[in-house]
Amino acid sequence: MSLFLKFNLILLLVFAVGLVPTGIVFGHLLEDNAREQVLANAEIMMETAMAMRGYTVSEVRPLIADQMDETFLPQSVPAYSATQIFEALRKQHPEYTYKEATLNPSNPRNRAVDWETDIVAEFSRNPERPEITGERDTPLGRSLYLAHPIRITNENCLTCHRTPEEAPASMVKLYGDANGFGWKMNETIGAQIVSVPMSLPLDSANRTWWTLMTALGTLLLAALGLLNILLHFVVIRPVKRLSRLADDVSRGNLEAEPMVVKGNDEVSVLARSFQRMRISLVQAMKMLGDE
Repeated sequence: MSLFLKFNLILLLVFAVGLVPTGIVFGHLLEDNAREQVLANAEIMMETAMAMRGYTVSEVRPLIADQMDETFLPQSVPAYSATQIFEALRKQHPEYTYKEATLNPSNPRNRAVDWETDIVAEFSRNPERPEITGERDTPLGRSLYLAHPIRITNENCLTCHRTPEEAPASMVKLYGDANGFGWKMNETIGAQIVSVPMSLPLDSANRTWWTLMTALGTLLLAALGLLNILLHFVVIRPVKRLSRLADDVSRGNLEAEPMVVKGNDEVSVLARSFQRMRISLVQAMKMLGDE
């Protein structure tokens, strides 16, 4: 095996040993970063929905209160307004889903399912906890979610949910008087939950990982090519010339053209040592001839 091939094999081994753990570490870091980015987007969407809830209670509901006795207008319901604004956002971000999971809702579509009930219960046990994030298995794969508590902090929110007698007759007529009542101030009645498939952050991380590793691999190959060029001119070519000269001398050609060397590296030192040995050998042969 030639010195050139050995050198390249060693370099490739070193690059592989360094590249594999680097790829693993960068992969985990990119996955974590992509996950945090997705959660940050979900946080913005959540705050937008929350702002819409507050706007509905303070601005929209008073304007249409007089009409509520005859016709129930869903635009007066904070959960409806928040869901509608989120549906508009989903046109640009269809991967995200939003639900106001409520333990005792007026509208059955907002009723919390088993895992959502656990989140609401956790918020009830720990009122100081501002949010919950996590992952869960779904029929379509792993899903990442962000949840914020829904608490009654405004008396206006109880207008429709304290008792059936106080609620607008049109709402009771639409949803009945069995659900959505008995709410109290400062009670945790549900949770806002934004969900997104884990494939979204993972796909983003994988794309970035491949781009990074391709760039790093290209850089390493370029470095390998440069090192090979330097190896050829600094080591391989001088050693080959020295080898040919040694072969000529061994065959008795003492008049072979000497090798001119420059520098103070190991190859140059070896070449000068060989030159001295060659000169000494020539002189010794001449001395023997004179005898």
